[in-house]
Amino acid sequence: MTSTRAVRGSSRSGVTAQLTYLQLTGEALCLAGGGRALLLQIAHPAVGRGVVEHSDFANRMLDRFHATMTFVYAATFATPAEFDVVRRRVNRAHAPVRGAASGSEPAYSAFDTELQLWVAATLYATMVDLGERVFGPLSPGAREELYREATRSGAGLQVRPEAWPATEADFQDYWHGMVGRLRVTDATRAVAGQILHPRGVPLWLRATLPDARIVTAGLLPPSVRDQFGLPWTPAIERGFERRMRMAEAVYPRLPLRLRQRPRDLYLARLRQSLA
Repeated sequence: MTSTRAVRGSSRSGVTAQLTYLQLTGEALCLAGGGRALLLQIAHPAVGRGVVEHSDFANRMLDRFHATMTFVYAATFATPAEFDVVRRRVNRAHAPVRGAASGSEPAYSAFDTELQLWVAATLYATMVDLGERVFGPLSPGAREELYREATRSGAGLQVRPEAWPATEADFQDYWHGMVGRLRVTDATRAVAGQILHPRGVPLWLRATLPDARIVTAGLLPPSVRDQFGLPWTPAIERGFERRMRMAEAVYPRLPLRLRQRPRDLYLARLRQSLA
């Protein structure tokens, strides 16, 4: 049995393409899930505390976003030598990100394996969610192979293969259990406001923010969306579903080179910095 499925519009010649993790990671579509992944990350009490105490989303939102996407693309598409440079840069930036437990606040460290797993899990789950919404649902076998490929490649994002749940079904159990444990504080709610309403962004990007906020809210689990206090009415939900239907109708039919353009630009920028 094949473990992949046809991707509509990904081949102009009519040859069936496959939804592999390599292909999915290269899709510009996944950028639409950045807000959802970030909010899920900071809803974890320990990750959220680390972000509150060490990150500056208010003034460096785009810098943080570019750094994350460079890491994701380098982990999957760069050469081992190129990714090693990126990994060392990230580790240097993360070295001071640690704190001891204080009262009811949990300890945290950027190198804590469990916290790294949660961050990587939010990126993986968000990409798969968007992929299935736009390209169509995967069979259980296809999801299992996609998961296996993700956790055993550079997509592991510094999480060793053995540190991930053993199977895709185990990952789903882990995911739902973690979502039930997420807790949003006033401080992380303020960070979410900085993420969703960034300052100093270019005009072209500012114009996309209302759509981005609706997509982010719609992709979040309802319990997490409620904790962040994001508005969600029947009208907003209809707007979200309308945007998803439009993406499903249009995005797969775009030329592949256009859908992979952000990946190519990030890799070119990385290689220029290394040169």
